[in-house]
Amino acid sequence: MLHVKDVAITFNEGTPDEKKALQGINLELHEGEFVTVIGSNGAGKSTLMNTISGNLVPDVGEVIISGKNVTMLPEFKRSAFIGRVFQDPMAGTAPSMTIEENLAMAYSRIRKRKLKPGVTKQRKAEFKEHLSTLNLGLEDRLNAKVGLLSGGERQALSLLMATFTNPNILLLDEHTAALDPARAELITNLTKKVVDEYGLTTLMVTHNMQQALDLGNRLIMMDKGQIILDIKGEKKQELTIEDLLKEFQRIRGEQFESDRAVLG
Repeated sequence: MLHVKDVAITFNEGTPDEKKALQGINLELHEGEFVTVIGSNGAGKSTLMNTISGNLVPDVGEVIISGKNVTMLPEFKRSAFIGRVFQDPMAGTAPSMTIEENLAMAYSRIRKRKLKPGVTKQRKAEFKEHLSTLNLGLEDRLNAKVGLLSGGERQALSLLMATFTNPNILLLDEHTAALDPARAELITNLTKKVVDEYGLTTLMVTHNMQQALDLGNRLIMMDKGQIILDIKGEKKQELTIEDLLKEFQRIRGEQFESDRAVLG
């Protein structure tokens, strides 16, 4: 479904601020996998997400989705088969437009545009049906401006907009980080429900290690632009936060010893 092959990106190359953001990343997601990605600031998590979405073009390497090489395909063209939810609840929606208009806009990404009304009675009924699954009462507020919704409501709507068109890949970019604990829990539960219901192939970046352990069937840890840990299935289910911290320290220690040996 998704294959990131030998991808490398360097920012500010040849300057004192040079940074190897991604170093020979190889990652393959199979259909229906739900992968959580953790790592410290600057580990390369967001750069990886932006490369997959088309916001960044790698210096070398390829991005392949459903057997198609999309490495040079711009972000707006990938939106037909990639759904993305951002950290900022306002990103990914048009705050000056209504809920109904935002959903129609998301729907149009996968449909050829025709010279007819954007929202038919049938489509409005479909929107209401999808909104009702959020249990937030938004199905009765189709004409409300998105900018007037609460942060949790906006993020729930963003999640719905990114998923109800059944994208090939769902990207969740720290999508609960800007919410208070109660709303973050709400969106986390909605995420699990939606991903399970649609069987979406999902890549989720998070700083919350407990969230990374609770969601998905596979966990990846990144550091210095590299994937340093990849655990799936039963092994992931048995992990604790303490296990993750110990593993990170162990790998960091091995890298330090290796670097010191090279430098003599």
